[in-house]
Amino acid sequence: MIPRLLLATNNFGKLAEYDVLLEGCGWELVTPRDLGIDLEVDETGETYEANATMKARRGAQASGLVTLADDSGIEIEAMGGEPGLRSARFLGEHASYLERFAEIQRRLAKVPRERRRARFRCAIAVADPRTGAVRCAEGEVFGLIAGAPRGEGGFGYDPIFWVPQHSATMAELPEYQKNIISHRARAAAGARQILKELLYEHEREQGARS
Repeated sequence: MIPRLLLATNNFGKLAEYDVLLEGCGWELVTPRDLGIDLEVDETGETYEANATMKARRGAQASGLVTLADDSGIEIEAMGGEPGLRSARFLGEHASYLERFAEIQRRLAKVPRERRRARFRCAIAVADPRTGAVRCAEGEVFGLIAGAPRGEGGFGYDPIFWVPQHSATMAELPEYQKNIISHRARAAAGARQILKELLYEHEREQGARS
């Protein structure tokens, strides 16, 4: 029987990426919506890892399943690292990304291209309800803030994150390419190893019981 892994998000963009990033990992992916549970968590941590850990623990406690959660953000050097941990709430939870893009462009209006450095960061936490243990993996990618939003792919801040080595924003990259270089892809590579180890432990326990 394939063990189930709870992805502690209902964000369709993230779920679509994880479907690809975790393909063939040996776990059946399920969502809070699938299980009919509410996983709203106040992200009060001071790091991405702390926020991801809180969400993963909450999911594991509510579902009894191994749970994967992440927290991510964009850090813009000329804005002192903002929006950072507040990326999903920048200008308020109900602000549109177009409004957020416009405010970022306003703040960077006099900043030359070479000083528009930014990075995407992602922390993934995997919580095991059997032991209470949480293991984490992180990833990041560096780029620049584009002069205007470009591209229809991805989600969140992807349209304004310019990847110099590909001469494109993250939203302009083909899905397969984004899923190689993105901050979430790099964190997911570490998470796959964690899941592989947990799967081995799960199978060993199952074998001991039979």
